[in-house]
Amino acid sequence: MLERSLAQIRLLLLIPVKLPDIVTLLIGGVAAFLLAFLLTFFVKAICYKVGWLDKPAPRRVHTKAVPRLGGVAIYLAFVIASLFFYTPGPNLNAHANELTIYWLLIAAGALLVLVHAYDDILGLGPWPKLIAQTMAVIIILGPWIDGTFHGILLFTFNNPFGVDHFNPSLPWYREPTLFLVVRNSDIALAAIPAILLTWFWTVGMMNTVNWIDGMDGLATGVVGITALFITIISFMLNQYSIALLSAIFTGAVFGFLPHNWNPAKIFMGDTGSMFLGLALAVLSIMGGAKLALALMVLGIPILDVALVIVNRIRRGQSPLHYDKTHLHHRLMAMGLSVKQICYLFYGVAIIFGLLALSFSGVHAAHFYKFVGIVLVVLTMFGLIIWVDYRQRLHGVHIKLGGPDTPPGGSDEQAPLDSVPESVPEEPAEHKA
Repeated sequence: MLERSLAQIRLLLLIPVKLPDIVTLLIGGVAAFLLAFLLTFFVKAICYKVGWLDKPAPRRVHTKAVPRLGGVAIYLAFVIASLFFYTPGPNLNAHANELTIYWLLIAAGALLVLVHAYDDILGLGPWPKLIAQTMAVIIILGPWIDGTFHGILLFTFNNPFGVDHFNPSLPWYREPTLFLVVRNSDIALAAIPAILLTWFWTVGMMNTVNWIDGMDGLATGVVGITALFITIISFMLNQYSIALLSAIFTGAVFGFLPHNWNPAKIFMGDTGSMFLGLALAVLSIMGGAKLALALMVLGIPILDVALVIVNRIRRGQSPLHYDKTHLHHRLMAMGLSVKQICYLFYGVAIIFGLLALSFSGVHAAHFYKFVGIVLVVLTMFGLIIWVDYRQRLHGVHIKLGGPDTPPGGSDEQAPLDSVPESVPEEPAEHKA
């Protein structure tokens, strides 16, 4: 029924239900790009009209009031374009779960957009937003009364040290796939570790995107590049419907980038960063074989988040404490401009994305992807050593605390490190 409704929408709009896969992929991505680009003008105009602006403040570096609801345009572009172009495939039985996941993603995204749009306008504390993120995870899990999860559940991993094909005589650590307690999507106590891991991956992805959204165009570009590689690898694996959905998401993200490029005319806000993180988490699990890709392409931002949290805890501070120790803050402090930092992050993401693609389809691909993740870790530590050396060489010191107490008296206003982008091109410490 759900698939039929999608087909009827496309027919009413005079869009052929079946086009060549690559044509539909390209048209869907371009349509989402144009929709996001145009809808951002509309959202920006509304924000200026009603005064929903991110105004200059001591903790911010932009000198003009800037709209902060760009995520609404990205979400609407994704939904509209996917309704026009996305179908789960010709075989409903084979793709029923994928179609269900699609609608669950739309519903969870709507919840996040509504809650965080309120936050971007009026402000919310960390716990209400964390609760909203947890509710979004419950939605994408899809726990129904029949005792089964119908959404995504992260309970299997490709074993980088396993054999290519299952053999019952082999020990568990040599099996091609490792299972996390459960071997299916039934709702049971044994599924709790898988539920927690799915929560950790999804909420972690949301907040990782949120944390790197501290500079014009940084999060938008990195997420767009990651989604593009998910599109390519899905297409290579003949998962055309997942590739199409990812292409639509890619187009929606890149359609917002011209407005968000330095100096930004609009910020995506928590509204955008949370939806982008949710969509990446879901797309990287759908169809399998893309979790390692996401870890490689987003490895630097993910490790940056982890290291910042660890360092804050080591200093006896809350993980939510405001400071300027993120990698992009350090790069800016040593003299790089906003655009140069974006180019650096984009370049690293593209390199590891291409590396992940080159590993796909080769013998022992899972082992090579594991090696790729190790290379990401080494690259991150290499960047940290290089940045610290340059800072010591030029006598630049990173201030560990913020210049003032944030509104509300808490260390951070949002879960983890929620910040809008900054707009200056010249080197400066940043915390919007």
